[in-house]
Amino acid sequence: MASTTVKSFSLSPPSFASNLERRAHFRHSVRCLSSKDSSSTAALSVDDSVKIGNGAVNGAVRERVGVGSDGPVGEGKRRGEKKEREEVKLEPLWDDGYGSETVQDYLEYAGDVIKPDGGPVRWFTPISCGPHLGGSPVLFFLPGMDGLGLGLILHHKSLGKVFDVRCMHIPVQDRTPFEELVVWVERSLRDENSSSPNKPIYLVGDSFGGCLALAVAARNPDIDLVVILANPATSFARSQLQPFLPLLEALPNELHNAVPYLLSFVMGDPLKMATVNIDTAGPPAQYFEQLANNLTAMLPRLSGLADIIPKEALHWKLKQLKTGAAYANSRLHAVKAEVLVLASGKDAMLPSKDEAWRLLKSLKNCNVRYFKDNGHTILLEDGVNLLTIIKGTSTYRRSRNHDYVMDFVPPSKSEFKQAIEGNGFLRNFASPVFLSTTEDGKIVRGLAGVPEEGPVLLVGYHMLMGLELSPLVEQFLREKKILVRGIAHPSLFSDLVESESKEFSFHDTIRLYGALPVSASNLFKLFKTKSHVLLYPGGAREALHRKGEEYKLFWPDQPEFVRMAARFEATIVPFGVIGEDDLAELVLDYDDLMKIPYLSDQMRSNNEKSQQFNVRAGMSGEVANQELYIPGLLPKIPGRLYYLFGKPIPTKGKKEMLKDREKAREIYLEIKSDVETSMSYLLKKREHDPYRSIVDRTVYRAFRAPVDQVPAFEP
Repeated sequence: MASTTVKSFSLSPPSFASNLERRAHFRHSVRCLSSKDSSSTAALSVDDSVKIGNGAVNGAVRERVGVGSDGPVGEGKRRGEKKEREEVKLEPLWDDGYGSETVQDYLEYAGDVIKPDGGPVRWFTPISCGPHLGGSPVLFFLPGMDGLGLGLILHHKSLGKVFDVRCMHIPVQDRTPFEELVVWVERSLRDENSSSPNKPIYLVGDSFGGCLALAVAARNPDIDLVVILANPATSFARSQLQPFLPLLEALPNELHNAVPYLLSFVMGDPLKMATVNIDTAGPPAQYFEQLANNLTAMLPRLSGLADIIPKEALHWKLKQLKTGAAYANSRLHAVKAEVLVLASGKDAMLPSKDEAWRLLKSLKNCNVRYFKDNGHTILLEDGVNLLTIIKGTSTYRRSRNHDYVMDFVPPSKSEFKQAIEGNGFLRNFASPVFLSTTEDGKIVRGLAGVPEEGPVLLVGYHMLMGLELSPLVEQFLREKKILVRGIAHPSLFSDLVESESKEFSFHDTIRLYGALPVSASNLFKLFKTKSHVLLYPGGAREALHRKGEEYKLFWPDQPEFVRMAARFEATIVPFGVIGEDDLAELVLDYDDLMKIPYLSDQMRSNNEKSQQFNVRAGMSGEVANQELYIPGLLPKIPGRLYYLFGKPIPTKGKKEMLKDREKAREIYLEIKSDVETSMSYLLKKREHDPYRSIVDRTVYRAFRAPVDQVPAFEP
């Protein structure tokens, strides 16, 4: 294999530059930036491998020597930004690279990074992060006890698309006190804020890095910060390991090599680390074979942990943990930043669950997501995609306030795959049938009749509990790679729907897939960006209907969405959907539940709280009845869901509707009539579907075709 050796880099300090000549194999290009002299930028592109030394992290690194060594971290970045900026656009189902790098890579790269170079604490950007979206905010990663800065290795590629990622590296031999590390990070943060005052700055703190992030946030209340804490070590005083710490300090040198092995099992779940890149949808035999191979490859590399945390460094880091936890805890009252805490339920090192709830009560603007099956090293374990969590909790933004349209990042391939695996019930058991109408009025199987060029407004019936939503969004992504942005009730984006467990929930998932609160401004922005928009005029009243009201529309007499569509020349596609009566029976509706003493009080209280989100204020009649509740359903042997998208209604050239309300009303009534006609058509035609029964579909699938190819009636 051909290789290239980097002969010289103009980086400070000189000892670091000389170490770049040491050999370490990796693929990609290497870009090194010195904040002291941005003109000394070396870039190498190689076909095979590059031999580079101790500065190489994640196979390829953009190196920044931060404040406290050779100047502000932001200076070199700003001067070199034009060179490294590429046009980045993320389409639905983009490749986020999650799982392409694993803990094995972490251990492999760590062996190269820990070699002493005499250099100071520094920032680096892994080249696997790649170019990011224009206007992306900066994300500073503050590492845990290891200090390497490699803790985001599973997430480099995904985070690097929407953040300017900078990882903090603390050399193994470094003994900078905690307070000085706080000042060092603070200077970098302030420099970045001075160059981009209108952007938020993200601090991701892992364990010990969580203490550092909170300390910096407390000292900088006037800077717009988003702080993400992964099992923060602010609970170190209550650690399960406290009784054993004196033993670790007294352990003879010859026995210290065993300590990293023990810590590796305490700090994380080896099985979850080993399953990151395994396809769980494959055959069981293949799954276990790959799991065994991953464990076999990973476990021998754990011996390198003794070099990452030698005895002297371990003693120093334990003191740092104690100091950092005390420092951060004493200043929690001063933290004004937006904080998101990720807490593990199986953290054998820290009481992270209890600590998350304590921080939730102590901090002014804090949210929590709880992962009951993960260990301390949550960012290195399977099932936790950091970008997914940031997006699902609406924590990602490019300016001071979150914008549901302009800050939206479409779902990636890995997120789509995870959603399919976790929510495949309706697809597998209800076997949805999708029909659409072409411009010449012909009804065809699939979505061919729905225009691909936006803006497009899908307007239809909202089935009980929104049962039709998941298959609809999935089908558009599968067939057209188009994400349908759903306009939803504002309460779904409030604290009212937060689960007590704080686990990643359905409400996080709908935000991940583009749902946003109903408002004129959001609809305006969606049309302006030529999106495919999903609108249910019947809203909550339709989705939470009473007994005997299935397939009945509860639309207000307000055609405002038609006028908005005409303004942007959007195409309107009415659609009908049926099948709720084949899936479940409504046994307890709102009227029934209000007759039950305790439940009626609870429902009344919840609806009083939700009045602030009443989108039908000022209306009268049934359409104004927006009481929210969870109906009692009795599952049935699954039948089938049927969708029919009607003939597209263009509004191009019809801008007269902006002033002529009567003309807009005519189109509105046409849309409503088309939806009702579509449902009547489907109710009649499903009687002739030979595969309406799950039994017949199961037999067909077993011998002939997958679920999405089971035939239905002829249109």
